Amino acid sequence: MREKKAHYIAVIKGNQPTASAQLKALPWEQVPVADTVSQAGHGRRESRSVKTMAIAANLGGITFPKARLALRIHRRRQESGRRQTRETVYAVTSPDTHQASPADLSGYVRGHWGIENSSHHVRDVVFAEDASTVHPGSAPRAMAALRNLAIGRLRLPGADNIAKPTRAIQDSPKHAVWIWGITDSPLLPET
Repeated sequence: MREKKAHYIAVIKGNQPTASAQLKALPWEQVPVADTVSQAGHGRRESRSVKTMAIAANLGGITFPKARLALRIHRRRQESGRRQTRETVYAVTSPDTHQASPADLSGYVRGHWGIENSSHHVRDVVFAEDASTVHPGSAPRAMAALRNLAIGRLRLPGADNIAKPTRAIQDSPKHAVWIWGITDSPLLPET
């Protein structure tokens, strides 16, 4: 990061309890909403509001180098026929307020969620990564790399729904032959 003079935005999750507690404890009720976006599509309505706060003076000892801003993103989601859900996400970022607007920062976090949904969510739902009992040494990292390789290879022929060709391969492993380019004859059902 420093060598390339790049900035970062890091979403703080529950597996980072110290940073999470520090961010939640900031006086967010005193901070006005800096940006709000509402969208409708795919059978749902969603709105996101963003608050930003300089953290240099307010949050000492954070483990992220050069963190300048804290973000609180509150998301409301209403799917057709379902109850409304609410989620609050906290993040830290290195740019100052004059380097990135709250709308820009919200967009960056939204982009992160897009990666989360297209990669991590697929690895967990289709390949049950979170339920994996592989723990010793570097085996979890190797398994994640193999899952990523499989997902990438399944996306090459145009699969949007990774679960469908994965089930086809589980039901008939000979389908994997075409996926890896060993034969020219496509054996997979429509992806």
